[in-house]
Amino acid sequence: GCNIFTVNVQLKLTLLVGTMTGTAQLVAQELELGWDDGETRVETLLMDRLDGSVFQRAGVFLVCTSTYGQGDVPDNARAFYEDLKAKRPDLSRVRYGVFGLGDRTYAETFNFGGKRFDEILQELGAVRIGVRVQHDASSGVLPEETAAEWGQGWLELAREAATAAA
Repeated sequence: GCNIFTVNVQLKLTLLVGTMTGTAQLVAQELELGWDDGETRVETLLMDRLDGSVFQRAGVFLVCTSTYGQGDVPDNARAFYEDLKAKRPDLSRVRYGVFGLGDRTYAETFNFGGKRFDEILQELGAVRIGVRVQHDASSGVLPEETAAEWGQGWLELAREAATAAA
């Protein structure tokens, strides 16, 4: 395939942030800084007021979420998560990634916030790009650092997926 026409296609990325303390938002900001250039347009949305219709947007999605309490999604993500479960939109056109934040000290529910979103999106037909990141707060590595390292490779995959879907 000749790629002359796809070279200048702007990749649109929407980061969906579920957070209690703001850490996931920091990660999203870090990724946005690393990604937002002429070829990639990044928009970060907090999950507070979102519902399933957000997935009608063009481009690729990244769910960036922490875990709360007994393996729940964060408070600001709950309505969004429940809406997806209740309305069950067809997300077969959706391509997404997951950057989960957790703490391995809570072994039984480690990174369940990201896991829950990953599972519901797959149930609704969406296709995940790359592996689900499970950042561990007790690892001593800052989530922003993990994000920066992981981000470049994932961006390539997202770009490929978007080009293939176009």
